[in-house]
Amino acid sequence: MPELPEVEVIARGLNADVAGLRIESVEVPGLTRLSEPAETLVPKVVGREIERVRRRAKVLLADLDDGSTLAFHLKMTGRVVHGPKRVAEKHDRILFFLSDGSLLSFADMRKFGYVRCFPAGELERWDFLLKVGPEPLETAPEVLAERVVKRNCAIKALLLNQSVVAGVGNIYADESLFRAGIHPETRGSRVGRARAVRLFTELQAVLRQAIAENGSSISDYVNAHGDAGAFQNSFNVYGRKGHPCKQCGGTLQATTVAGRTSTFCPACQRRR
Repeated sequence: MPELPEVEVIARGLNADVAGLRIESVEVPGLTRLSEPAETLVPKVVGREIERVRRRAKVLLADLDDGSTLAFHLKMTGRVVHGPKRVAEKHDRILFFLSDGSLLSFADMRKFGYVRCFPAGELERWDFLLKVGPEPLETAPEVLAERVVKRNCAIKALLLNQSVVAGVGNIYADESLFRAGIHPETRGSRVGRARAVRLFTELQAVLRQAIAENGSSISDYVNAHGDAGAFQNSFNVYGRKGHPCKQCGGTLQATTVAGRTSTFCPACQRRR
């Protein structure tokens, strides 16, 4: 699933491309089950100008000129791509034809993602976003540390909990825990404030690096122009079980935390 860096890269690319363009028409080859029905979605957006594209947590948001917001959740295999006008392809779910003759497309092979349009004032009341925690790149590490140090839960599970911190998934949880030298099964209450601050400092560094490297492409992710990311070439632990640790040379191991595979170095990330 695309995480914060991937969605941020898409948002920045789209904002540069489509801000100021008007949605002239919409084609709906087949929306996903969780998407808003076409009969209510399409009338809300046709004729509207896209004012800006941004991100909140793992959700892509396009603000329209009447105060409404078009929201995309990519889930596992969703893609939002801007490019030349074309005919619908196999996995396209909705196509937005723009005033400069270009196309904004939402495709989703596995149909887990969704698109919705929230009228002015309703996005702030969306129960999904009401439950989302603070943005890790907009919040001081010391503040984020306070959200985990009293919790009797595995630190990896806390990082994945979107109500604790927004936008972090398996990749960036594993990578930041490695850089901070913290075992993924260590309970938040055993991490200690100093190490928790270091963890969130490293998380911020990992996220910024991933954004700079266009995100991580494991299988389906591409940016707003259909290009793959490169941060996967910088992975220290994620997906590298059985390989040597880049820091100490020991063999990386994996365990399951919160239902997710967690790869770590037993020497560099000793459990407390």
